[in-house]
Amino acid sequence: MKIWNESEINQLGQTQRLHLINSITGIKPANLIATQNSLGQCNLGIFSSVVHLGSQPALLGFVLRPSINGNRHTYENIKSTGIYSINAVDQNWVDKAHYSSARFDRDVCEFDEVGLQRQQHEGFAGIFVKESPVQIGLEFLEEIPIEANQTRLIIGKVKFIAINNQKNAIDDVNQLDLEKLNIAGISGLNRYYSFRSIAEYEQAKVGRFPKNRIS
Repeated sequence: MKIWNESEINQLGQTQRLHLINSITGIKPANLIATQNSLGQCNLGIFSSVVHLGSQPALLGFVLRPSINGNRHTYENIKSTGIYSINAVDQNWVDKAHYSSARFDRDVCEFDEVGLQRQQHEGFAGIFVKESPVQIGLEFLEEIPIEANQTRLIIGKVKFIAINNQKNAIDDVNQLDLEKLNIAGISGLNRYYSFRSIAEYEQAKVGRFPKNRIS
């Protein structure tokens, strides 16, 4: 077993430390956050920090890292318009999604640069990634500064959901099958994974060990 104590972790080079700490939590969902400002300039960025915060009301959060040279286009657009979308990444175009992490200038539309299409839906003013199997429209609700490392937890209220159900990926209780949707995951900074269903259990109850419905 490989072991690092706190001192050894802090002595790692920046790249080694980034990869280690970003991968020890396992596979996280790969999502593209799409925004545009009041002038219609669009932005697209990949995030692996989207988390469920509650279902009633429906809230999602994501962590925004400190700005680079004062530029954080996703954050600026969200604060400007109050709306944004979270779009699941399909395994077939993880290369395009990953390219969105490059430091493009403010006046460059990442959709055009990476080769993905913008899409709009009636009932929500924001833009989505057309190719995405799961599209979520959100309204900015609040931000929580994390003083320990100068990041921000951005919290949004879910206002719109669109899911590609061509492969019957939504079951009778509205749970999504991520394997059928071909959704990609991220571990570390640049390694992508596929999801495969391995188990499904009924609600756990004391005295009755759960059985796997899939096997």
